[in-house]
Amino acid sequence: MKALKHILAAVLALSLFTSCGILGGTSSNTGRTTTTASSGNSTGINTGSALAAIFSILQSTGAIDLGNITNLINLGQILLGANSLTNATQAYTDQFAADLIKGSNNKVNKSNVSNVIAGLKKLAATDTSILQKSTQAAYTGSLVPVATSNKNVKANMDAVNAILGAMK
Repeated sequence: MKALKHILAAVLALSLFTSCGILGGTSSNTGRTTTTASSGNSTGINTGSALAAIFSILQSTGAIDLGNITNLINLGQILLGANSLTNATQAYTDQFAADLIKGSNNKVNKSNVSNVIAGLKKLAATDTSILQKSTQAAYTGSLVPVATSNKNVKANMDAVNAILGAMK
């Protein structure tokens, strides 16, 4: 049952990533295009859902296990959402924020959404290339170990933890 859950999550995530163009994309912060409000709906909802899942895991276990495929898939969705805010229009950001609240089942809410958006933008400004490789592998059902001692991964996880802290 647990394996089936992981497989289903991987298939769903893979279809999401391929439809959103993250696979085969660049792992740096250059070359991004401006996003518009019409593309914010599913990305905001999916990012909110991933944040809620990671938030729940952090509350129950006290840590985010980067050796867990489901956690990596959720982190991949958070990275996708963060990256979509780079060069985004204000209309996109507003729609993304509303959908982030919906997707998180109000774990992100009107009082903390601005801080969560700011945290996502900070995450997008960090070098996420190592974490992206691991999250992309997770979407195919593979596990690529994440070197948690790497300074970029540490900066990524510090940014994620700051976002989660804003949700408390």
